[in-house]
Amino acid sequence: MKKELRRTRVFFTVILSVLLLTGSLSGCAFGVPVSGGSAGTKQGNEGDAGEAAESPEDVNEAALHEVVVFAAASLTETLTEAADKYMEKNPDVSIVCNFDSSGTLKTQIAEGADCDLFISAATKQMDELDITASPEVNTEGLDIADSSTRIDLLKNRVVLAVPEGNPAGINSFEQLRELLESGDILLAVGNADVPVGQYTGRIFEYLGITESEVADRLTYGSNVKEVMAFIQEGSADCGIIYATDAFSAGLTAVDEATEEMCGGMVIYPAAVLKSAGEPEEAGKFLDYLKTGECAEIFSSVGFSPLYGQ
Repeated sequence: MKKELRRTRVFFTVILSVLLLTGSLSGCAFGVPVSGGSAGTKQGNEGDAGEAAESPEDVNEAALHEVVVFAAASLTETLTEAADKYMEKNPDVSIVCNFDSSGTLKTQIAEGADCDLFISAATKQMDELDITASPEVNTEGLDIADSSTRIDLLKNRVVLAVPEGNPAGINSFEQLRELLESGDILLAVGNADVPVGQYTGRIFEYLGITESEVADRLTYGSNVKEVMAFIQEGSADCGIIYATDAFSAGLTAVDEATEEMCGGMVIYPAAVLKSAGEPEEAGKFLDYLKTGECAEIFSSVGFSPLYGQ
């Protein structure tokens, strides 16, 4: 009964996330559960010939533990792959992933959404849930993230990406500044409340770009996948996204922001939550994400794993 209640709550949290993003390109792309169906189906098909194969629903219902993971949208491909591999090894566990911007996920967690493990695309959103963080960041005094489990899991990079063929001929951040000032291009960026948008704001400051003065040359996305989609479809001449998303989408990154431009390293922290319904199993999955096997998954798209090396 408890597991069904948790699953119902997660379902409605996901639906609410989708409804809040209605009208955006990525509104239906994230907040979609990833559960143990594929691993279970494979096991059923490899059983004795005289036994009926288990359906994904049967396996999911049989899972003793359901671990709910809220993760940054830029982790969609890699974390899904890691979760599938983990469930193949642990058929009694179902991993349910909700992908969205770190800011949206942090808000959902703060409002009581069922979540066992949080992985954000910047330290800010994790700090806002960690009572041991600076009160200048954790302004609400939230004590939700279990600091004893918190780790810096991955490092990413911020790049300037262009559509296929680079029609506008953009080749650097320095040139981007000149083109924005002249009004010759449209740049896709993340909203100010999502990590990729916050990194963009620091890059603007470094380059001496006043956002309000070039606002009519900017198009905003509610998470990095939406920004990526603007670039892919050519509705923007270029965009500022993570290197991993550019790789996954097959986009060309013409320049890379330095750590100085971004205000430091682009770190993905992870922590089990104190409100977790499955803290032990969430901790085990987090331990798995630190293994060499997962390091290979993350490295394959351009992440720099900070564990498993």
